[in-house]
Amino acid sequence: MIVSLAVFVTIAALALPAAVVLIPYTLLSGNVTPLYATGLWITRTAMRVAHIGITIEGRENIPAGRACIFMANHVSNLDAPVLICNLPGRTSVFLKRSLMKLPVLGYAFKLAEFIPVDRDGDAESARLAVADALGVFADGLHITTFVEGKRSPDGRLLAFKKGPFYLAKDAEAPCVPVSIYGTEQILPRGSSRMHRGTAHVVFHPPIDPAGYATREELSNAVRAAIASGLPEWMRG
Repeated sequence: MIVSLAVFVTIAALALPAAVVLIPYTLLSGNVTPLYATGLWITRTAMRVAHIGITIEGRENIPAGRACIFMANHVSNLDAPVLICNLPGRTSVFLKRSLMKLPVLGYAFKLAEFIPVDRDGDAESARLAVADALGVFADGLHITTFVEGKRSPDGRLLAFKKGPFYLAKDAEAPCVPVSIYGTEQILPRGSSRMHRGTAHVVFHPPIDPAGYATREELSNAVRAAIASGLPEWMRG
């Protein structure tokens, strides 16, 4: 409970005054970079205060100067902040539509060009999300997606959603597989109580979608890369 309280108090104390200053600035200037950078700084600060460590492997595998699709497994609500805080430049994220409705934070997500998606599997909503993502790529932003579409209930890899691989083939952008583990112990699924610990993030060499004839082959290659960086029991 102490760890959760430390994170909540730190974020609340820093985020509210930042929002008061930076959201109006963003609206007036059209420049979201200070808001985005401050959000990452607040997140890093909260994790340091709570003694949550992060180890990074393979950062050299991220292509320099190119918009990429980061494709990660998903075991905890902590995955997104842990990963995004360690990406170069700005990234957009596929996000549950309901999160876009959160007070203040949801508005910040919109300003940061995060992409709302529905979980109902509707083909039309998936098509619109892919179209939005292609527009984000045109602005030079990365895309971050958790390819299982939801958190794994037990940490083991689930089946991958098809949408990210439609996007990858259409965008012809490098796919960077990412393995995340340790977060399932720091913030377990179904719990709001955080624990001290270390999150591990592994960036794998980029995969070129052009090298695969079908989306299924591309998905299998990404899955194999992600699994290779996970503890054996998580590989599914």
